[in-house]
Amino acid sequence: MGALKTQIKQILSLRLWAKLRLLRQYYMLQRYPRRSTRHIYGAVPLTVFLADPLAEGWYDRDWPELPEIALLAQHNLKPGARVFDLGAHQAVVALMLAHRVEPSGMVVAVEANAHNVAIANKNRELNHAENLRIVHAAVADASGSLVFNRGLDGQVDSGTGEWGRTVVDALTIDDLTRVEGYESKALAGASESLSGRPDCFVEVHVGCGLEQFGGSVETVLSYFPTDDYELLICPEKDTEFVPLCAGSPILEDRFFLVALARRCCLPAAGGNS
Repeated sequence: MGALKTQIKQILSLRLWAKLRLLRQYYMLQRYPRRSTRHIYGAVPLTVFLADPLAEGWYDRDWPELPEIALLAQHNLKPGARVFDLGAHQAVVALMLAHRVEPSGMVVAVEANAHNVAIANKNRELNHAENLRIVHAAVADASGSLVFNRGLDGQVDSGTGEWGRTVVDALTIDDLTRVEGYESKALAGASESLSGRPDCFVEVHVGCGLEQFGGSVETVLSYFPTDDYELLICPEKDTEFVPLCAGSPILEDRFFLVALARRCCLPAAGGNS
């Protein structure tokens, strides 16, 4: 099947190929039997609305506790904290975070794909999550607009247009303080927020998007100097975070990064972030 797709792409123009993919996606969404399901996600019972096969594969099952949430909960992820979930898909993880910070806290979930935003709002309503806000936008290094693709697992358009193009609002993390493969650009718009030394979790898409926009592992890590942060990393297919070591083979493939602010570096009037 992969070889056949490659041959078809070579025959058709890229623009026509994108239209065919989006047409197939449209009919798939129209035919999909939408329904609600209920599972336990890291000890949090949630009702999740399933509206496409991708979401079904991810969410129609119980989840163990996510190791990054467990790790962050040992530090600043406490009741009353404010949390940003950037690239939130359909807000399932955001709902888990909203449970952690309790009604006194706030979670801001940012998602660029319109379909995912609609389902995220549905999930918010189904679970009566008053402390969760859904924002339809992309996160970038500057406010304005951004060209995004139209696939269900959306990404910033790399210039190929293989999944079509749509223009969405772009916000910086600092905009949100006052809301994939694009980690370096997002962090570039977070200087004000990072000055408060928030704990951070970052999916670093090595070899699958990071480099397309001029990013690198070194660029991402530069936003978390080791004098200010304790850095822990975990391979995508593992569950154990280990201290970051220079030259670690984990850095050569997609990995997860947790940056924990060192207590001695926090501003005197600092709070949870």
